[in-house]
Amino acid sequence: MTVKSVSFRGWKKCLKLNEGRLELIVTTEVGPRVIGLSAGGAENEFGVIEAEAGRTGGSQWRIYGGHRLWHSPERAGRTYSPDNGPIKIEQTGGRVRLVQPVEAETGIEKSLEISLPPGKFLRAVVNHRLVNRGHWSVELAPWALSVLAPGGVAVVPQPNRPKSDPFQPDRILSLWPYTRLDDPRLTIGRRYLMLRQDPQQAHPCKFGVNDIDNWCAYANRGRVFLKRFRYAPGAAYPDGGASVEVYTNHLFLELETLGPLVRLEPGAAVEHREEWLLLEGVATPAGEREVSGKFVPALRKMLGRIGR
Repeated sequence: MTVKSVSFRGWKKCLKLNEGRLELIVTTEVGPRVIGLSAGGAENEFGVIEAEAGRTGGSQWRIYGGHRLWHSPERAGRTYSPDNGPIKIEQTGGRVRLVQPVEAETGIEKSLEISLPPGKFLRAVVNHRLVNRGHWSVELAPWALSVLAPGGVAVVPQPNRPKSDPFQPDRILSLWPYTRLDDPRLTIGRRYLMLRQDPQQAHPCKFGVNDIDNWCAYANRGRVFLKRFRYAPGAAYPDGGASVEVYTNHLFLELETLGPLVRLEPGAAVEHREEWLLLEGVATPAGEREVSGKFVPALRKMLGRIGR
């Protein structure tokens, strides 16, 4: 992996991480944020909020775009702690670590550790870490959120355990107050959930599910951004049991994975690992039939078995 200082979208002090054709851009003036992800200099797979690009400082939280780390459950005060100032950069053993100053409101220190393993795939490994630097224990879950460019569709597998107890529920579907089940962007299929980003639809939509298959994806412009993570069976997850959540509005779509809830004692840390794969030459599916018949088989052909 090579690391080079660059400017990007108005931020003058960024780092470009490169391995083969995979390029990641991380900010150092705000964050921690991975603000860019591309294959060989193609379009940015992440969404960047035009009005906030290049901004720094101030006391108001900004979404900026790109990939960030939060801690769940979502609360107005602690969740929206501003990350508008410089971060610390550590480079060791082929890894780049981005460390945010301790949040004054919560006593939590956030960091992202990024590596780009060599090989035939466009692949990144991102380890999300929360450390309790406060004086009392906090219940939380690590929450990894990726703001993605408009125009694509998210695909999330539903639990599929045909041999499980037929008298007990095997899945949850968490819905937010603004979510409409008749939203034309939302598809609740037999095996997959889909949420399409539409720049003409400003009304927000969000769902969460107990994704036990350990992956979720966003297809856009002939490429797929695939997240793989580890689901912990039997663990308590936030928001009714969701390990994956998807949100969209007219500007972007957000693909989110969560770790289990933990009671984090002072000085203790919790980590949540995502593997990112950027796959090329995969058409954006129009409906669940295409997901089952073409999309998922194409991913399996490229990667081998996906899921558990």
